[in-house]
Amino acid sequence: MCGMDTSFDMHQRRGACEDAANCPDVLADAARTPIALTLPLDKAALAGLRAGDAVTLTGPLYTLRDAGHLRLLEELHEGGSLPYGLAGQTLFYAGPTPPAAGRPFGAVGPTTASRMDFAAPELHHAGIVATVGKGRRSEAVRQACIDTESVYFAAVGGAAAFLAKCVESSHTISYDDLGTEALRRIDVVQFPVFVGIDVRGRDVYGA
Repeated sequence: MCGMDTSFDMHQRRGACEDAANCPDVLADAARTPIALTLPLDKAALAGLRAGDAVTLTGPLYTLRDAGHLRLLEELHEGGSLPYGLAGQTLFYAGPTPPAAGRPFGAVGPTTASRMDFAAPELHHAGIVATVGKGRRSEAVRQACIDTESVYFAAVGGAAAFLAKCVESSHTISYDDLGTEALRRIDVVQFPVFVGIDVRGRDVYGA
């Protein structure tokens, strides 16, 4: 069973705030029913989100990490636009483990998002509408969210086995030689996240 119950939501929000100076409003209403969103996301849906909102995602996510971002930027620079139909899509900073228990992955948890800050602003301007990771982002990423009306979703660390239950299918799109860091499309159902940075630049990490 995937999705977000009250106890998991509270754990997730606390995980986001553990290194923030002050974010009581993020923890204030953990029992609230999460906002259910369908991927790919449209701008109208993103505009209605506020930092701290609990959200579930259903549809395609694209997993990519450090080395894959370097490859993607190279292709963007060479071709002038995002390849592989990534415009309008959501990137998930994750390196899944091999299949287990009859599921596509044994575990799939978020990577520290700041490791992708070198690429995120340019990718947002090229058409990526949202990213999923863990931890705070740079001021450049926050500004890119404002400029492009994009969103950063934060997922809780330490719950990779639980999150793997939300993945229905997976197939490799490109960069297969990178192993776990390859570009993959994964189809998720009620994947639990919360809004870390919204389209107005409001940031649960207090930036």
